[in-house]
Amino acid sequence: MPERKPKARKRMKSMTSGAGFETFVIDQLSGLGEVVARRMFGGVGLYCDGLFFALIARDELYLKADDQTRPFFEAAESTAFRPYDDRPATMQYYSVPIAVLESAPELVGWARRALGAASRAADGTSKPGKRNRSGGRRT
Repeated sequence: MPERKPKARKRMKSMTSGAGFETFVIDQLSGLGEVVARRMFGGVGLYCDGLFFALIARDELYLKADDQTRPFFEAAESTAFRPYDDRPATMQYYSVPIAVLESAPELVGWARRALGAASRAADGTSKPGKRNRSGGRRT
């Protein structure tokens, strides 16, 4: 039997962002309330009122979406976050257009939609038939 060489692992593209970009985003979101940044998997997760509503990766801001808000993001030609370039899987976070990012009041409006999606996900109400935290099926 021929000897197999181990496959070379593809290097994962770093999700890190510059500290200046992270500070800018948090400053732009100041009208939302207290936004807390937490490092995670090379990127940064953003929380408000205990809800994970956004992430920063590769110097780009992504906001949480669900079935209710996804059409809004798609209409703005936002793209879904892909943690791995070599895999088709995406996450329920969508990019924020630069014009929105540069306007604090507009960005806060977008972030409120993301907080709504995060809240519905935490309550288990974002998808029909999904079980709520008490284990019962939502009606």
